[in-house]
Amino acid sequence: MKTSTKPKMAIRNIVVLSYDQKWQQDFLDIKKELVAALGMVPEQRSLVLAIEHVGSTSVPGLSAKPIIDIDVVVRAGDVQAAIQALAVIGYNHEGNLGIPGREAFGYSGKEHLREHHLYLCPEDSPELKRHLAFRDYLRTHPQAVEEYSRTKLEAAKLFPHDIDGYINHKSPVIEKIYKELGID
Repeated sequence: MKTSTKPKMAIRNIVVLSYDQKWQQDFLDIKKELVAALGMVPEQRSLVLAIEHVGSTSVPGLSAKPIIDIDVVVRAGDVQAAIQALAVIGYNHEGNLGIPGREAFGYSGKEHLREHHLYLCPEDSPELKRHLAFRDYLRTHPQAVEEYSRTKLEAAKLFPHDIDGYINHKSPVIEKIYKELGID
């Protein structure tokens, strides 16, 4: 798995749940607010090219932490404008957190929405391509979904308050999928 110099993540209670179909609606609710703020009108140029539901909650049947991962895709020249537009609706830019090719956001005032991680990615971002390839692979490989679900549930049980331990435990499955996809 790709290593980075990102800061150590905060310790919290790690909960992995069986897949919930409601996660798709949770994504759509968040997407609706993003579209309203950033625009995505087909007949005119908008800041956003796509809003992608990525991460484990985007894969039917996959156990996941109930947090929606979203990649907002923009042209490289529109990153700063999109950061400013997101600030207007309560998203705080946190930088790339050690992962080039994506900008991370925290937020406030979103109690009406499912907890989510929001990332802004230029359309040529290697991290965006990695997210989409991984998601799409899992959506078409049910045996990988079973193995990854089992591993995530086990990791949450072994490391209920250690996010780094949780991530390290599931890394071999992720690396195996990346290898099959030809991703370093």
